[in-house]
Amino acid sequence: MTDPESPAATPPRAGPLRRAAPALLGYAAVRVLGLVTLAVWSAANGKSAHRLLSQRWDSLWYTRVAELGYGYEVRLPNGDVHANLAFFPLLPWLERLFRAATPLSYPDAGLLVSAVASLAAAWGIFAVADHVHGRRAGVCAAQLWAVLPVGIVQSMAYSESLFTALAAWSLYAVLTGRWLTAGLLAAFAGLTRPVGVAVVAALWVAAITSFVGERRQGGSTPRTDGARTWRRALAMIIAPLGAAGYMLWVGHRTGKGPLGYLDVQAGWRNGFDGGYAFGRFVAEKLTSFPSALAGAGLIAGVALILWLYVTCVRQGQPPALLVYAGTVLALALCASSYFGSKPRLLLPAFPLLFPLAVALARLRTSRSALVVGGVAVASAAYGAFWLNGSGPP
Repeated sequence: MTDPESPAATPPRAGPLRRAAPALLGYAAVRVLGLVTLAVWSAANGKSAHRLLSQRWDSLWYTRVAELGYGYEVRLPNGDVHANLAFFPLLPWLERLFRAATPLSYPDAGLLVSAVASLAAAWGIFAVADHVHGRRAGVCAAQLWAVLPVGIVQSMAYSESLFTALAAWSLYAVLTGRWLTAGLLAAFAGLTRPVGVAVVAALWVAAITSFVGERRQGGSTPRTDGARTWRRALAMIIAPLGAAGYMLWVGHRTGKGPLGYLDVQAGWRNGFDGGYAFGRFVAEKLTSFPSALAGAGLIAGVALILWLYVTCVRQGQPPALLVYAGTVLALALCASSYFGSKPRLLLPAFPLLFPLAVALARLRTSRSALVVGGVAVASAAYGAFWLNGSGPP
């Protein structure tokens, strides 16, 4: 008889795609629901869902970079200068690549990049959560990311999905010791959005922590230890090259030196003030009714996000995830940018969803499906309402 503890009796682990299939199918179902709801809602309002997704707000800036390159700017009556140098280049590069390789227009190429990247992001979120909390939590984490109130942005020709995919897989590579892969993906994340510094910070902290831990424990052969140290060090060098390279190029192009990118962002009234402007914005909401309700909602939302982060700490998330989520959170809440865009800026902070995913995974499958389904319907309705209204700046 076969020993039940022997390797021959152990069922083989499912392949990566098969293991992630429930998460990807659930994610795709939520996104399809959101897109169908948007199409119906937009048609009822005489608007084009396709145009809302691909040819408004930031998507126009990205496609203009893809088609014409950098150098375009708009001077507003108040003196502000909106330059397309504020937009990082990886998404426009991919739009240009798909435009050249397919019959798609630039806006449709952006939608294609977003669609592929959103699935890759869902898979990466599943992989990270699966590694830390198990498969059921991974499936729930991917679906929770899909049903976020501003989840419709994941289907727009924006860079959030692309960045989240690169960040999630970079963090997964960090957690599994694939340092060179992690560094390369972090560099690409840095070419996608300014918040790429969060991925770099996470990698650096994980690499240093790993190195210190190995020095204390010992046990590795000199050859193995040296190779691992070399890979970690190289990853730390590669990781910031994307963001640093683009920012330095902008400084050279504008003639304003290494800090030239900050001047470009200042033209958009973007900066980092520690949250002062956001706090003042919330306080002003509380001075009258009914805007006080919105102010109370903002305070509750920030409190919930902070509580989730504290819960992540208490649940013992790896330092890389805590540093990454904390940096994304700080940059989003403490920036003096458009306040309406802050929920969108928090989309990449997926580790904050893990406490909810763990709680959801403990429920029976039927109950968790009911919860996710109900939230998905509400998210789809809100996304359609949001894009047909003020939408993301």
